[in-house]
Amino acid sequence: MDTVPTAPVPQPVLAGATRAAMFLVLTVEPGGHGAVRELLADLSGLVRSVGFRLPGEHLTCVAGIGSGAWDRLFTGPRPAELHPFQALRGRRHVAPATAGDVLLHIRAHHMDLCFELASLVTRRLDGAARIVDETHGFTYFDQRDLLGFVDGTENPEGRKARQAAFVGAEDPPFAAGSYVIVQKYLHDLTHWDTLSTEEQEHVVGRTKLSDVELPEDAQPADAHVVVNKVLDAEGNEQQIVRANMPFGSLSQAEYGTYFIGYCRTPAVTEQLLRNMFLGTADAAHDRILDFSTATTGGLFFVPGADFLDDPPPLPHADAVLVPVSQGRPATAPGRSSAVLDGSLGIGSLKPADTKPADLEPTSLEPANSPPAPEEAH
Repeated sequence: MDTVPTAPVPQPVLAGATRAAMFLVLTVEPGGHGAVRELLADLSGLVRSVGFRLPGEHLTCVAGIGSGAWDRLFTGPRPAELHPFQALRGRRHVAPATAGDVLLHIRAHHMDLCFELASLVTRRLDGAARIVDETHGFTYFDQRDLLGFVDGTENPEGRKARQAAFVGAEDPPFAAGSYVIVQKYLHDLTHWDTLSTEEQEHVVGRTKLSDVELPEDAQPADAHVVVNKVLDAEGNEQQIVRANMPFGSLSQAEYGTYFIGYCRTPAVTEQLLRNMFLGTADAAHDRILDFSTATTGGLFFVPGADFLDDPPPLPHADAVLVPVSQGRPATAPGRSSAVLDGSLGIGSLKPADTKPADLEPTSLEPANSPPAPEEAH
């Protein structure tokens, strides 16, 4: 009896807005790739184990893999457009590239489920991977950021969201996958609050209270909504799916937005960032950057759910994780180390060294590709 082919199943990229989120960026320790690969294969089961207890909380987790880690975790082909995040240095503002091999985007309506899942994951990875960035996001009133404006209004929905987010026939081995770019922005609220409401609206390009886009003739060329438009060769606007969340720390006087944008090609999001940091024909940069500073930057590929559940073999299947106790003192869970030659050995959250050529603009025109397949249910 012939087997009926099934559509590739994506990870829950389009899970929708929740009240809480955790964003974990990890680097793989020397010798830790086998343990990381095994964790990724078990991730859907861990989500079910935690989420089953409170099904109405809609716990989900999306896992992304960085360019430097991909070939150390999986044999076979790699996603066609996966590459390291490209730092950008404009005349006034910089988008740094920071270390990261694995991204975990955990969402639920309450933080306890996010924290429980993250705890299970990090305990599994003790000695194999190290957390280099941990951010706890929260919903702020009616989907507003800490600048006071609604965030994510122009997100595509339904079929348009699937077409924007998921790889299609242009890269068949990785259909239903997605490219995700993340950045942490810290806001200077003291400076921001010196502006009148009208001045703030001209920086953003929308009204603050009603969240209505300003008329075109009232929008400055460097307004956020103007600079954030990316068009293809035919003049059609290219979209990404954002899942941004506010975050903050009163003791550290940090007030920020965690930007996370999914797209079927990184070229769209990269062009958006080039517009923001390097400027356009009509604007030197996105005016909002005068009040918001990017502190991290990473690019990851989110493979389909089927790929993660049954991943390709580890390139060096005989690699053995050396216990932390052999030669070095143990450290806190999730932040331990192991020893084996040939790993990434990436260490901290400080911006990655970037060659001057990496800071120069390159052509990032969005590719015209066929629509992605329907999301399977």
